[in-house]
Amino acid sequence: MNKTNAVRILEAQKIPHQTFNYDVDENDLSGTSVAHKINAAEETVFKTLVTRNDQNEILVFCIPVNQELNLKKAAIASRSKKIEMIKLNELLPLTGYIRGGCSPIGMKKNYPVIIEETSQIFEFIYISAGIRGMQIRISPPDLEKITSAIFKDVI
Repeated sequence: MNKTNAVRILEAQKIPHQTFNYDVDENDLSGTSVAHKINAAEETVFKTLVTRNDQNEILVFCIPVNQELNLKKAAIASRSKKIEMIKLNELLPLTGYIRGGCSPIGMKKNYPVIIEETSQIFEFIYISAGIRGMQIRISPPDLEKITSAIFKDVI
């Protein structure tokens, strides 16, 4: 596969990473399916969720694919009164990415990123490379650095 924006950014910043390709099943875009396809534990494969708060600010959360975002914890973590998921038709215009291929690296704008704090117990986690069919393996501290993220309990 070709290099994605996310991969180019990591290479330009000389951040260690590895990519993993997998076959895409348009009928099953679940993160747990992706974890099995790349032979990784579900708790190490992270999905990227894009939200909006009560101030109309866009916030990005990275959580394990086998978990759900706790909207109350997400609001607290982001110092917001309320958080809600954006509508699917807003994802591409806001981020430049599509469902199943949304990466916290290389979005159209540098939105605030919050990574689930349990990520820090792993040497490496997996995130989308910015397209369906490719994941990036990266250390949580390196993901924090490249996205200017913070770690918080949001699940």
